[in-house]
Amino acid sequence: MKMLTCAKECGTWQTLKKARQSRTMVLIIVWLALFLDFTLLTVVVPIIPSFLYNQHIAEMNNSVALKQPKALPPTAFPDIPYSTDGQFTTENTTRTEGFEWRNTTEAPIVGLKTTAASVDCSKNDSFLSDENVRVGLLLASKAIVQLLVNPLVGPLTNRLGYHIPMFIGFVILFTSTIMYAFVNTYTLLFIARALQGVGSSCSTVSGLGMLANQYTDDKERGKYMGIALGGVALGVTIGAPFGSVMYHFAGKSSPFLILAALVLFDGVLQLYILQPTKIVTESQKGSSLLELLRDPYILVAVGSLCFSNMAIAILDQALPIWMLKTMCVPQLYLGLAFLPSTVSYLLCMNLFGIVAHKLGRWLCSLIGMVLLAISLFTVPLATNDYYLILPMCGTGISIGMIDASMIPIMGYLVDIRHVSVYGSIYAISDVALCLGFAIGPSIGGAIVKAIGFPWLMFIIGVMNIAYAPLCAFLKNPPAKEEKMAILSQDNAVNANLYTAESDIQDFPMTEARKE
Repeated sequence: MKMLTCAKECGTWQTLKKARQSRTMVLIIVWLALFLDFTLLTVVVPIIPSFLYNQHIAEMNNSVALKQPKALPPTAFPDIPYSTDGQFTTENTTRTEGFEWRNTTEAPIVGLKTTAASVDCSKNDSFLSDENVRVGLLLASKAIVQLLVNPLVGPLTNRLGYHIPMFIGFVILFTSTIMYAFVNTYTLLFIARALQGVGSSCSTVSGLGMLANQYTDDKERGKYMGIALGGVALGVTIGAPFGSVMYHFAGKSSPFLILAALVLFDGVLQLYILQPTKIVTESQKGSSLLELLRDPYILVAVGSLCFSNMAIAILDQALPIWMLKTMCVPQLYLGLAFLPSTVSYLLCMNLFGIVAHKLGRWLCSLIGMVLLAISLFTVPLATNDYYLILPMCGTGISIGMIDASMIPIMGYLVDIRHVSVYGSIYAISDVALCLGFAIGPSIGGAIVKAIGFPWLMFIIGVMNIAYAPLCAFLKNPPAKEEKMAILSQDNAVNANLYTAESDIQDFPMTEARKE
């Protein structure tokens, strides 16, 4: 009996040891971390404008309630309709773009619960215009904080390894998710969003650096980076629709509590597989941030990521409010409007992770930026939510092409032109994304208020078209001769080592590769 128990324990230990030596498990952990981070990033997009709008309407009704006499009992006027709790109601019904609206106003009471569909949107244009700025700053706070933290996380991974910063990212992300679920004021939502930026910085920089360190062959790296970034794509895909549906049917807290449970699962997985209590330092000193930022080819890739993602960040912030003003759609449709974009992004991220290496990553990025501009030009032409499907698909395809091309090429540029240590380069790539998500919503709300949503789309589209030709410089970036010789030797060795069992490596992962 004891021998049987011992055999089972040995079998369990061997399974765990094998999992800790598996590159596939590392890929799964990074994929899940990116998926949850970007789901949380986008799940708030339809919730925040609608939630703040509902609060505004509730405050208006509460102020009216103080000036209204107490409602008479139902028996006083038997012919007048009352709600189930005995409160007087008035009803009217209007139609807007094929949707039927029921405008029901209960006798105002303190704490009255209203929905975004319970008022005439056209009467709240001034509030919605001002709300562009508030929502923009709230959404941008995450990217601004992440922008400040990224330069610290990159060098930190060189000293502590990738595992400890990634686990710190999990702890912070879990805290932020719980805050989203239970706070109800603009200030606390702002703090939760900013806190998420710290966690995102730790998870993204550490995760991408870990993958680049594990998959050293450029073609293989592009493939598995594409798979990992599929987590980003899926998170972006389901975030806004998931948040919209859950908020509509189950309340504000429900989507965040579900995400908190998934984040906790990812943390347990990291604890068992990555063992983030061990410090594994690099055997060589990586290139400094300043040295990498002086590289013009890296700057071209950074600019491509920044301008393209700035366009998406502006759409996230401005599109829901523009739809409320021009289409007066129910809150459920605010998140579903992003579904065509995110589904196409998910498909293209997985497709172009492989295809871009064959066609040329520079060419895919160039075409993607031009397609993005064309899509942005056509968004304001939509007169209802159905006409948004085609331009939103275009934005998803274009961003998928750009991200799947530029993120792997940054690791390649480090390999051929610098020291192959990846924490700092992926800190820079994350900075590029954060710049877009910080600048876009910050200035987007003010521009919409000043000159309107259509002109904003035109300006961002022109910026992307103007920048696109610079991607041609990445066609054949020059490499240092000694680096190319080392890479050729590494690739020859890797070709022999990557067999059917190449997924197994010594673990905790050796984060240093001797050159």
